[in-house]
Amino acid sequence: MLSSLCKHEMPVPELSERAQYLLKALTERYIRDGQPVGSRTLAREAGLKLSPATIRNVIADLEELGLVTSPHTSAGRVPTVQGYRLFVDTLLSVQPLEHALLDELELNLGAEADSRELVETASSLLSDVTRLAGLVTIPRREHASLQRVEFLPLSEHKILAILVISDTEVQNCILNMDRAYSAAELQQFSTFLNEQFAGKEIHAVRNTLVSELRETRENLNRMMATAMDMADRVLGEAEQGSDYVLAGQANLMEFNELCNVTTLRHLFEAFNEKRQILNLLDQCVESEGVQIFIGEESGYQMLDECSLVTAPYTVDGQVLGVLGVIGPTRMAYERVIPIVDATARILSAALNPHD
Repeated sequence: MLSSLCKHEMPVPELSERAQYLLKALTERYIRDGQPVGSRTLAREAGLKLSPATIRNVIADLEELGLVTSPHTSAGRVPTVQGYRLFVDTLLSVQPLEHALLDELELNLGAEADSRELVETASSLLSDVTRLAGLVTIPRREHASLQRVEFLPLSEHKILAILVISDTEVQNCILNMDRAYSAAELQQFSTFLNEQFAGKEIHAVRNTLVSELRETRENLNRMMATAMDMADRVLGEAEQGSDYVLAGQANLMEFNELCNVTTLRHLFEAFNEKRQILNLLDQCVESEGVQIFIGEESGYQMLDECSLVTAPYTVDGQVLGVLGVIGPTRMAYERVIPIVDATARILSAALNPHD
């Protein structure tokens, strides 16, 4: 069920079976409790017949390898980013989804709805079932097809453009023109554009419009040139700018490592400003399967205490966007990963009308 994980280029230290077992036990305990793990606690947790002194020696080796560290306020250890990466890539035991949870995801994402409603539902579901922040990017416009365009006159030099996209979504925008146009003229524009471009992908239509307006404007009659210029403007507004829907930001305040005022402010500013988060999500668009960024791996300082688990969703084999969750680095990866993976597959199925 689980797709390939993101493998960040870093040397993987060779660990003995005992060291792997103790690193796994330490990481799982810290994820569960959020408290540094001491050698005596680890001896009980691991269930190995080892003395605390032997365990201390193994943990000292793990610390020397950069896999665990000791916070200055405690003698216990916590995983580092490198420790989490090794844990996720080689030691993690991914849990199968409970049937009840899978049924809940399929039920809530199975109802007929437009793409925006499905995206919002998916974001809320991810947040609710993981108790983290769920986010889903809005479907990329270049994969949406133009079904119909209509122009209606408003007051003065304003025109209402109505776009029907991929049968399920209607968008409106207002164009400011250099003169007033009659309803008959606008109907002529609409008829011409629908005959030329209905059913084609928006991105392809825009490329055609830009090319033809630049190369053959002198050969177009005034009606055709005006119609194509208007279509270029309205499709540009429909296509421009990525965005995402975010739910459950308040869940992050429940984790001690994220509830620092400065950390929260920077994180929420990034959520509102969106550009850095979107840049990170864009890295996941062309990759297959589940991708995981742990702490500083994201390259953005405001996410140094967070992990991002994502998966792409598709229509007709083409990636439309990315969904995932943001939470602390000590999130329950064994549960979060299959939830993200399943949600991506179910959202893809809901957006594919042929399935």
